[in-house]
Amino acid sequence: MLSLQEQLNLALARRYAASSEKLSPDQIRLFNEAEVDGATASDGAPEDDGENKDTVLIPAHRRNKGGRKPLPDNLPRVDIVHELPEDQRHCPHDGQVLTEINQVISEQLDIVPAQIRVLRHIRKQYACSCGQCIRMAPLPAQPIPKSMASPGLLAHITVSKYQDALPLYRQEQILQRIGVDIPRATLANWMIRAGQLVQPLINLLCDSLLAYDIVQMDETTVQVLKEPGKSAQSKSYLWLQRGGPPDAPVILFDYDPTRSQAVPKALLEGFAGYLQTDGYSGYNAVVAAGNLVHLGCMAHARRKFSEAVKGQGKNSRTGKAQQGLA
Repeated sequence: MLSLQEQLNLALARRYAASSEKLSPDQIRLFNEAEVDGATASDGAPEDDGENKDTVLIPAHRRNKGGRKPLPDNLPRVDIVHELPEDQRHCPHDGQVLTEINQVISEQLDIVPAQIRVLRHIRKQYACSCGQCIRMAPLPAQPIPKSMASPGLLAHITVSKYQDALPLYRQEQILQRIGVDIPRATLANWMIRAGQLVQPLINLLCDSLLAYDIVQMDETTVQVLKEPGKSAQSKSYLWLQRGGPPDAPVILFDYDPTRSQAVPKALLEGFAGYLQTDGYSGYNAVVAAGNLVHLGCMAHARRKFSEAVKGQGKNSRTGKAQQGLA
């Protein structure tokens, strides 16, 4: 009967209670997983039954005063001088001319809107009067030969899409507002070519990651709207790998349409050492094949204790699960 009651409590908590997990203020954060970063002091807190109340001493700390932060010194400054009108530079008491004694400076943060321009490559040609020799200055190597995209434009579009999460269709609209019509398909083709250009760098990062003796892996869903043989509603996956030396960590993302165990086997080919995951069974094959040491995830291990606390209901403060979370 008690087991059924705990299962009911847990089911109700999963459906109606806050999904984030409460962390003790005294517990050192050994990990900062996104799934627990949003936890607040009130989320998932058990009801107070008036028993076993512990007093927690919070050490004193220094609180910084509020207020506006100074603007960075490395930003360029543009001085706008505001002069006192000529007819106000005389003393109203004796009529003498006022003398400048000080400057009061206040600063505002300004931004210059994006500017797009055309780079004209003018290649000088030279010829001999004999008519047998013509030479022309060479064109510098370009990321995409015969493309109208400069290296700067390619870098801007890449950072906007992959770092700032700005889709290509929005970048297409932004460029149209500036006065340039570049179809989304062209932008997409540029990104494919740019990805091919940085592949040697990715290979070096992968070598550095696999050369170290510990790798952390996880996978997350991503929706692909147009993919051969799959509907737009189906799930695809980004596989995350983190490893490499502590002073130069490597983080790589690999896309795959499936969550098959063949994916980590291919990504970790040649790796030997420790593999830390969330316990997904898809990693078991690569662990067995590569004779790896499989490490668990502290956040997921802690979640089992949290679920046990929710299942205990009002008695959670006296249970072993609550002691394990303390």
